[in-house]
Amino acid sequence: MGTARGFGVDIGGSGIKGCPVDVEGGVLADERLRISTPQPSTPDAVADTVAEIVAKFGWEGPVGITLPCVIKNGTALTAANVDEDWIDTDAQELFAKRLGRAREEIVMVNDADAAGLAEMRFGAGAERQGLVVVLTFGTGIGSSTFLNGQLVPNTEFGHIEVDGRDAEEEAAASVKDNLELTYEEWAPRVSRYIRTLERFLWPDLIIAGGGVSKKAHKWLPLLQTRTPIVPAKLKNDAGIVGAASAAAQHA
Repeated sequence: MGTARGFGVDIGGSGIKGCPVDVEGGVLADERLRISTPQPSTPDAVADTVAEIVAKFGWEGPVGITLPCVIKNGTALTAANVDEDWIDTDAQELFAKRLGRAREEIVMVNDADAAGLAEMRFGAGAERQGLVVVLTFGTGIGSSTFLNGQLVPNTEFGHIEVDGRDAEEEAAASVKDNLELTYEEWAPRVSRYIRTLERFLWPDLIIAGGGVSKKAHKWLPLLQTRTPIVPAKLKNDAGIVGAASAAAQHA
């Protein structure tokens, strides 16, 4: 008996990455392939890139795919950091046709939900009960929410209003980069965002993910919040691992 494997593809605003995953250990089973997201990032263009990644590994089984969109029954209902043509696209059907799969062999997951699923199963949220919120700081702010380990899908806490603006515009990691802020300058923005969120929710734990979590020691200690916050363990691989795990469980 070999290790149980799945295949995950994580679609982001700047890059699309994927590879086989050891879905028992929650780790990549091969070196991931990353291709820049086509511009414009239309459904057809993105589907071509996903097909290229899957073909590179000669993968024949089910595929889990994330999108930075609210996903219901395989259909994208919003589009954040990807082309607006995704709205109301039946993504599950699109990828099934492009990858030559039956519809049920494609599992679509919101990108932040996929990262959260991986983190709750294999990472910082493993065996945690109560209310856990996973926040991914990147181009925008993604969120996933779990109650006693069960996903509450499609939360969009990156879009709550902070100081009259969309939270993403104030506190995403991209804002830090674009404004060339130090961690000391950026951290109060993140604190203000989380304290706004805490007016509506009383989480038992917040897990901070996204690329910037690799430097968590530089900014997490600077945050002033009511809720304990820990860094994500799976870093940027969480979306791939979560997507692959969802597909493997579905299969």
